[in-house]
Amino acid sequence: MDTGNAAWMLTSASLVFLMTPGVAFFYGGMVRAKAILNMLMLSTAALAVTGVIWTLWGWSIAYAGTDVAGIFGDPASGFLLKDTMVATDGVFGSVDVKDAAYPHSIDVGFQVTFAMITVALITGALAERIKFSTWMIFVALWITFDYAPMAHMVWNHGLLSPDGPISTALGAAAHDFAGGTVVHINAAVAALVTVLIIGRRKGFPKEPFRPHNVPFVMLGAFLLWFGWFGFNAGSAFGANGTAGYAWMSTTAATSAATLGWLFTEKIRSGHYTAMGAASGMVAGLVAITPAADVVSPLWAMVLGFIAGILCCFAVGLKFKLGYDDSLDVVGVHGVGGLTGTVLIGFFGEGTGLFAGGDFKQLLVQVVIALVAILYSGVITAIISFALEKTVGWRVTEAQEVGGVDLADQGERAYDFAGTASSILKGVK
Repeated sequence: MDTGNAAWMLTSASLVFLMTPGVAFFYGGMVRAKAILNMLMLSTAALAVTGVIWTLWGWSIAYAGTDVAGIFGDPASGFLLKDTMVATDGVFGSVDVKDAAYPHSIDVGFQVTFAMITVALITGALAERIKFSTWMIFVALWITFDYAPMAHMVWNHGLLSPDGPISTALGAAAHDFAGGTVVHINAAVAALVTVLIIGRRKGFPKEPFRPHNVPFVMLGAFLLWFGWFGFNAGSAFGANGTAGYAWMSTTAATSAATLGWLFTEKIRSGHYTAMGAASGMVAGLVAITPAADVVSPLWAMVLGFIAGILCCFAVGLKFKLGYDDSLDVVGVHGVGGLTGTVLIGFFGEGTGLFAGGDFKQLLVQVVIALVAILYSGVITAIISFALEKTVGWRVTEAQEVGGVDLADQGERAYDFAGTASSILKGVK
């Protein structure tokens, strides 16, 4: 055991945990004032429900259970973490494999934070109109039947892994360093499918839906960038040179993506907006995630710049195609995740078309992205449709107009009436 590796992985797990509060503020600032508490609560449910499911059987399905057809592990082998935790003299510690770089128990914590942030990303598409109770049920089902199997397929020698059957058949090792498929494509497809099932907000697309607190959006974006160092650099699974390079490539790509979005925005509208800067940051973070360890500094910046431009255009697709992805999960995470995953086939060192390789890497990246899209789409459709037909997704129209905060949380984020009353009393 290396205490440096253990300390780094505990730190990384904590950084990734911070990303879910970050996304709560990022999304919370974008919605109208009458829905911010609900947005924060949806991320709270992502943390709480996922933490329970992961402890019960999610970890086992993703990483601990006996493999079933390369798609999932059985939920019994690691049920209640029995494969990783052991008590010695009444104190629990970790069941570790020989020559492990850090305790097995730390990996359980690191991986649950990935599950938490992935399902939290979906909330941006569902803003201002869903029941909190239905969302909690969705989280439990989606982590069980979608996220955990997808993590198994990509990161635990499954169907979409570097040593899996698709990679073997196509003659190149599929690459997803930290979650282009498992996290971003997966969440974006789930968001789109669920939106199509539950329908648009009242007034979309004719009424304006302006962000009520842009500083919150910026705060969330900065927290996400900070947390992403654990997300990407932590995926090196040690305090080593790969972690250091992933930190730097993440910074380079995100910086370039921010500029790409801002330059595009300036040409289109004549302004460099704070909303654009925040969105560009997230687009770059998303795009570099699958590629952070295999693209050179130059290609990292090119990848980020391309993602910034593409995502800036992609967020307008919902108006052209008519789906109400409230806070652009599809445009940023779907397009950004797909861009980063596919561009490994061009920029991946030694395997990409522009970096000393051939077409095989590109082909395998496209195939694993398509399989991830198909799996997420089918599983999410079944879950979301079942919930729509049983407990229902939507608050009533009157509750939506009045504000989902009052309808579901029974609270307001801002006491405007009380503030005005205090001001008037002071004047008197």
